[in-house]
Amino acid sequence: MSTKVWLVGAGPGDPELLTLKAVRALGGADVVLIDDLVNPAVLEHCPQARVIAVGKRGGCRSTPQAFIHRLMLRYARQGKCVVRLKGGDPCIFGRGGEEAQWLQERGIDVELVNGITAGLAGATQCGIPLTLRGIARGVTLITAHTQDDSSLNWQALAQSGTTLVIYMGVAKLAEIREQLVAGGLASHTPVAMIENASLPEQRLCRSTLGTLQDDAQAFGLKSPAILVVGEVAAYGAQLAALCGTAKSA
Repeated sequence: MSTKVWLVGAGPGDPELLTLKAVRALGGADVVLIDDLVNPAVLEHCPQARVIAVGKRGGCRSTPQAFIHRLMLRYARQGKCVVRLKGGDPCIFGRGGEEAQWLQERGIDVELVNGITAGLAGATQCGIPLTLRGIARGVTLITAHTQDDSSLNWQALAQSGTTLVIYMGVAKLAEIREQLVAGGLASHTPVAMIENASLPEQRLCRSTLGTLQDDAQAFGLKSPAILVVGEVAAYGAQLAALCGTAKSA
């Protein structure tokens, strides 16, 4: 495998959701920079590599992004094949785009490898179709946590007619509820809260916008979790029986 930096999505947690291309990249890696949310079982595919933890998690001490940049650049310039291993997909709230641009500006060859994002995997395993003819004409992936703490255009999101999949929203449930209801969504709009998507300990709490906070507190919802907001969030029992099971409150 040629010397380059591979920005690889490890998927939401279940190691069986890793892509064949990701396995191939790991098999040729000299150095792997791994995020906190990556399942350690994935490292079985790169026993030859030096593994360096460079995790980032909300509310916890995190590895500075500038340091991660320098590590990738240093090892690539040493002729190493570097894999930056990220949870989910590298280009869905994974900084893959900015890392690729930074490296390419310094003459480093980069290849992006998609991974299954938690919003898709978690919803599917709970039997929730993110799009459904006559019910949901599209899906919008958003993060409740912004770099500059600016507010999203919640009114536009509420009126989009799409299923909303919200990442990093556990600490902002009150804002999410208030803003979406103010934007026009009914308080009885279904919400699914999915914790630890795709893992054996995945849990599901079905709720509504109006009871979101109370239900989350009673359920003991913790990160990492995603929220699915929209009529499709009420679906699931029959499809879940085919796709796997999820513990529900």
